[in-house]
Amino acid sequence: MRAILAIDQGTTNSKAILVSEGGEVLSRGASPVGISYPRSGWVEQDPNRIWASVCEAIAQCLDAGPKVSVEAVAISNQRESVTIWDGETGEPLGPVLSWQCRRTAPECEALIAAGHADRVLEITGLPIDPMFPGAKMKWLIDRAPAGRPLRVGTIDSWLIHRLTGGKVHASDASNAARSQFLDLKAQAWSDELCALFGIDKAVLPEVRDSASQFGVTAGVPGIADGTPIAAAIGDSHAALFGHGAYDVGDGKVTFGTGSSIMATLPRFIAPSDGITTTVAWRIAGKPTFAFEGNILVSASSLPWMAGILGLPDVAALIELAATAEAGGPGFVPAFVGLGAPYWNSDARALFAQIDFNTTRAQMARAVADSIPFQVHDVFAAMLKHGDVSIGSLYVDGGPSRSDFLMQNVADILDHAVIQCEAPEASALGAAYLAGLTLGLWPDLAAIKALPRATRRIAPQNGSIRGQLKTWKDAIARSTFIPESAKVE
Repeated sequence: MRAILAIDQGTTNSKAILVSEGGEVLSRGASPVGISYPRSGWVEQDPNRIWASVCEAIAQCLDAGPKVSVEAVAISNQRESVTIWDGETGEPLGPVLSWQCRRTAPECEALIAAGHADRVLEITGLPIDPMFPGAKMKWLIDRAPAGRPLRVGTIDSWLIHRLTGGKVHASDASNAARSQFLDLKAQAWSDELCALFGIDKAVLPEVRDSASQFGVTAGVPGIADGTPIAAAIGDSHAALFGHGAYDVGDGKVTFGTGSSIMATLPRFIAPSDGITTTVAWRIAGKPTFAFEGNILVSASSLPWMAGILGLPDVAALIELAATAEAGGPGFVPAFVGLGAPYWNSDARALFAQIDFNTTRAQMARAVADSIPFQVHDVFAAMLKHGDVSIGSLYVDGGPSRSDFLMQNVADILDHAVIQCEAPEASALGAAYLAGLTLGLWPDLAAIKALPRATRRIAPQNGSIRGQLKTWKDAIARSTFIPESAKVE
């Protein structure tokens, strides 16, 4: 039996799945990845631990699966997280700066104050914000040993480096599009932006199609040397591809630590209203563009609140939240500022409109409802563009398995959502792209025809929409920080 080994390297775990020619998941493996917070707003990981966790996930997956011929390796990865390593020895020269890391906020604010925001947005489709790699790469380079041949990149490029025994320094167009260095129209690194951020273009990886050859494996435990690496793609983009969201307007919401909301576009459309434009994927040199809104904190607020309320787990929190009617306080999970569509680094997490009648159940519901309300705000910004509409809307990630949460998403959007039972949407998307590279599936129509277990949740009532006023009030309070209260 022929199969593709797909790696999904995420923020908290590395996963691996074996995918058959029929699109069936044959086996799975997973290994945790640690996260450290050395200072307030700083979030980082160990690049060697990320690689070790990938190897552990691969080993579990192969041990659990049937005897197969691994035809190719595919990669999906956490995006906007970056690291740096020695181009000769391959040794890391710094930590992985997480997509959540805000340490470069001062540098970003300086670039904005100098008047560069509009030009960066025009070229890359991205706002200047600490979430994106531009300033983080510069931070790493400035602290690397002098005189060494440097390599910097997103996590896909780090994994490609390790998988190929250090022979290939490459990234795919979807990850490159999140770097703040890619000229979206030219589909190439921008000399202008490299100069603006102070980056030597030579340290950046080569940009290739998402369905492409990224070299072959060398010295990877459990995988034969010479196995092609046939796809790489950012995890959010991979989920969109894995769902078969190939028609214009099709979209998805990935719920995780944060949330990514994407909808495919008919062509390149310049971003506005706090939304970014990105490359969903690139095949045969042709990019598919998408609008995206990035929510910095989504499901990660749920275990926090469960702990505050003394509940054993997130399931108990959701169960408690479901007992409260809409109409309680508002909650904004701005623990690390707010992402789309606000992009406010100074925003603070808070509850609003609490009184002596507020119950534990209402507090739980306010935290749960912050997830669909943030999704609502992103789609509202997307739909301000007159030629943008939402077609099939898929949901994935752990919280998408909660009927309560997803019903609230459908109700607040007044648009049906499609639950996908397979929890490996990102890894499947990467595997499908590798299958295109190999010719296992001839085209997108063949991939879309692969079996998928889905369930449609239609909007039922608008009670949650009545809470929009409370939500907007909470957002206004969260984003208004008096000068005297700001932390230098």
